Amino acid sequence: MNRTIKIGTRGSKLALYQANKVKNELEEKFQNIKFEIVIIKTKGDKILDVALSKIGDKGLFTKELETELFNKNIDIAVHSLKDLPTQLPKGAKIGAVLERAEVNDAFVSREGKKISELTENDTVATSSLRRKAQLLNLCPNVKVIDIRGNVDTRLRKLDDGYCDALLMAGAGLMRLGFDNRISELIDSSKMIPAVSQGAIAIESRENDNEIDEVILAINHSETYIATKAERCFLRTLEGGCQIPVGCITKIEDDKFNITGFIANIDGTEIIKESATGLLKNADKIATELAEVLLSRGGREILESIRVM
Repeated sequence: MNRTIKIGTRGSKLALYQANKVKNELEEKFQNIKFEIVIIKTKGDKILDVALSKIGDKGLFTKELETELFNKNIDIAVHSLKDLPTQLPKGAKIGAVLERAEVNDAFVSREGKKISELTENDTVATSSLRRKAQLLNLCPNVKVIDIRGNVDTRLRKLDDGYCDALLMAGAGLMRLGFDNRISELIDSSKMIPAVSQGAIAIESRENDNEIDEVILAINHSETYIATKAERCFLRTLEGGCQIPVGCITKIEDDKFNITGFIANIDGTEIIKESATGLLKNADKIATELAEVLLSRGGREILESIRVM
């Protein structure tokens, strides 16, 4: 291959970290191919004064990259997999997924507190209804407020007194070298992560065999299988990142385990179930778990949220 492969990405520090990680891994595998990063601004990057739950999340951080992908101005697009809608536009696919990083959420407190030490006087900021619902389930009296912006912006708002603590993805903080700001990595028994949290995805065009051959060289099969099943779970719920649902998966030899939940926004009602089976049936197990959650009251919870 003589041409340059162009890698599309958003322009935040975290997005650029992820794109460069993909670029570096590809360069290690293909020293004779040139890889170039192309920065593209998305709707989610431009609207910073409105809560994510009020904008709607369909392609919020991905649509513009996909447009450039279809126009062949880029060859692949790099995303946080949790930002990708479960239904991709026709002609696009997840071509590869890197090995997953930290999956759990992180609690960042200005005073170094743990979640168990929060009081009714503390204000915690998050942009995620999933995190908000689970935190309120743990600490009903805590005040939860919305926050927007990239990792640096949120940490700066915390330091400036906008809030007493933040809930964020542990992987994002670690990738940018902010491990020292994490007061607590929240165990998934307390706070179940977002679908595909911690995973970096490479989106590509369907039937582009040349690109497929390149990106499959850095695909991490276990992460790919797990996140594909997680996305089946979310697709069955017809959900996105702005409803209080999540799941966590585990692979051990030929066994697959998934725990998922649905909650109302104030965290007063949480439906949580687990399922286990053979790894080869991972997608089916995840889909059936979502159907169980819906049948046990989850459908009514989600319907009440969508009409708000």
